[in-house]
Amino acid sequence: MTQHLPSLDSFGIQPVMFRDRRHAGELLSGLLAGYQGRAQTVVLGLPRGGVVVAAALARALALPLDVFVVRKLGAPSQPELAIGAVAAGGLVVLDDAAIASMRISQGALEAAIVREKEEVVRREFAYRAGRPSLDVFEQMALLVDDGVATGYTMLAAVRAVRMLGPERIVVAVPVASGEAVEMLRSVADDVFCVLVPRRLFAVGQFYEDFRQTSDDEVMQALAEGIPHPG
Repeated sequence: MTQHLPSLDSFGIQPVMFRDRRHAGELLSGLLAGYQGRAQTVVLGLPRGGVVVAAALARALALPLDVFVVRKLGAPSQPELAIGAVAAGGLVVLDDAAIASMRISQGALEAAIVREKEEVVRREFAYRAGRPSLDVFEQMALLVDDGVATGYTMLAAVRAVRMLGPERIVVAVPVASGEAVEMLRSVADDVFCVLVPRRLFAVGQFYEDFRQTSDDEVMQALAEGIPHPG
């Protein structure tokens, strides 16, 4: 069952604005209060911005934090337009309809996939700094990002984490489109979202400060996380 606060713009009211990603994570933790200190539960942040949100949420809930690297697959001619995503472990999720409508060639698509797979490997190496990833087998995995527009990046993350054998997968985001929430409900065990606006043009429109997160900020957030027990 999806859980979220009312969409204020459906009443003609200015939607909730998050001061920054940290604030968004703190608000999101209120929806997940039932997971406070829960055993066999880990928080996985999607880089880059999602890790900052996840770090604030993990601190509030006293849960261990890790990163799960996923990269949006942008259209060759319009990099900001998602046509799929690539996740850690090599899993690729594609929006076949968008790819067909844009007439993206197989060669261009394969080149984009290779490029993003290489970036996933680079980020995994950089962010972990030699630390092993948390074991999610038979754990409750909370997947966190700073927002979801099309949903393909989170979809790839859910499918990839599912292959690791967790007990349950919960998606938790500050803001998401209604269409993305419905898609994610079909693959995740639960979805939590602070705001599901009637119109979502860009995740950044709901943040006062949505500056790009750096690799250094991701690594700092992970270093400050609660160590995994055992």
